[in-house]
Amino acid sequence: MAEKIAVVESFLSCHVCSETFRDPVSLSCNHSFCSSCLQKFWEQAKNKNCPICKRKSSKDILGINFTLKELADFFAGRQKNEIMETEKVEKKVEVVCSKHSEEPRLFCKEEDRAVCTVCEFSLHQNHKVVPIEQAVSDLKDQLKSELKSLQDKRDKYKQVDKMYNDVIQHTTKQLLSTERQIRAEFNKLHQFLKEEEESRLAALREEEEHKGKTISREMKRIQEHISSLSDSISAVEEELHKHKVAFLSTYKDTQTRARAHSSLSDPQLLSGALIDVAKHLGNLSFRVWEKMKDKVHFSPVILDPSTANSWLYLSDDLTSVRHGDTEQQLPDNPERITLYPEVLGSEGFSSGKHSWEVEVGDHPRWNVGLVKESANKNEESTSPENGFWCLEHGDGEYMNGADQTVIVKKSLQRIRVQLDYDRGEVSFYHPEDMTHIYTHRDTFTEKLFPYFHIGPSGDAKTADIKICHSEISL
Repeated sequence: MAEKIAVVESFLSCHVCSETFRDPVSLSCNHSFCSSCLQKFWEQAKNKNCPICKRKSSKDILGINFTLKELADFFAGRQKNEIMETEKVEKKVEVVCSKHSEEPRLFCKEEDRAVCTVCEFSLHQNHKVVPIEQAVSDLKDQLKSELKSLQDKRDKYKQVDKMYNDVIQHTTKQLLSTERQIRAEFNKLHQFLKEEEESRLAALREEEEHKGKTISREMKRIQEHISSLSDSISAVEEELHKHKVAFLSTYKDTQTRARAHSSLSDPQLLSGALIDVAKHLGNLSFRVWEKMKDKVHFSPVILDPSTANSWLYLSDDLTSVRHGDTEQQLPDNPERITLYPEVLGSEGFSSGKHSWEVEVGDHPRWNVGLVKESANKNEESTSPENGFWCLEHGDGEYMNGADQTVIVKKSLQRIRVQLDYDRGEVSFYHPEDMTHIYTHRDTFTEKLFPYFHIGPSGDAKTADIKICHSEISL
């Protein structure tokens, strides 16, 4: 027991003052210190590097790691009591039968309690009685199973808690990147549009603040469950260390509490936790143009970065995409396509006619079209039966998504995608002379989203697949 306490004490000790943490803070390198110790160290060192690995901290102000603080405070307050309790257990105080002054050696399963041999002979002859060692062993096995369930549940909550931390870091990057792009757009406009620029930035910050609060509330709930599960685990572990008779007198309540906590539903990441970048950046100039009453470029499709596979790189204006050479570190949010290099448009269509042109150049491998909202985006087959209506190019051939080759007169450099939702048609044209390439006919019953699958460009001149701008004027 003393060795275990020493290990825990080492884990909960500050590497600067060597004492149990007080108001601990954690750096991005995952090393933790007392808040006051770290600030004093930084003042003396005249930098903001980690005292252990020397990595520079990315933040000037650090929040208290409340989970670690609770553990440290709890450990510091209970260490002495736990040692005393251990000594009491090791003394093995004998418990005797209240009626016959004899140590119980049997366990009555009918009444769920320990009995002595005299009781068994006089009161429990018709009951199922087993040796107390066997009863303790069986019941401890049951409780160990409950302990494993609690530990697994806590691990799941910790995993989702880590995912939320990844989401927070990514939304911070999104905030900075989106703010930079918004400013770049507005700098192209006249000075009298400054109020419009500030309005857009305020909306962005308001959404980031709102989603940050939502995530914080959810993380607080997750951390409360982790704390509750940890308390239950500690209670079960303490119960398992009790002497056999003492254990039998209290294990039932501990088991009941453990099972109640084990019944918690598994944690899930909230959908829509990321900033809706497309809402802020999509067709930004076009929306400003409506106030300026002048001509601007308008993109009929805006790519949604929350859905983009980690191998795909989107342009700042979200109208072009390329397959990168390295995989990006992106949050595993529910909307993201993880298996294939695909990305969706930010806006879906559930009625009317819509069209856009895609510049593919000499890119060797791509697939463009539409996909229904409920389709499995990680499905290997992009056929109409699976909710995909596309034109595919690969190995020098054009396919319609239903394993049928499409014949074209010359290599396509640009493609026009046209949706007539009400008639159930997705058509593809050569935009130079509107030569018809192929038409999918189906019955649409849900929202359709623009779909793009982009393979590596290899030695081709065209690396980016681009959505072409449209010239529109009032």
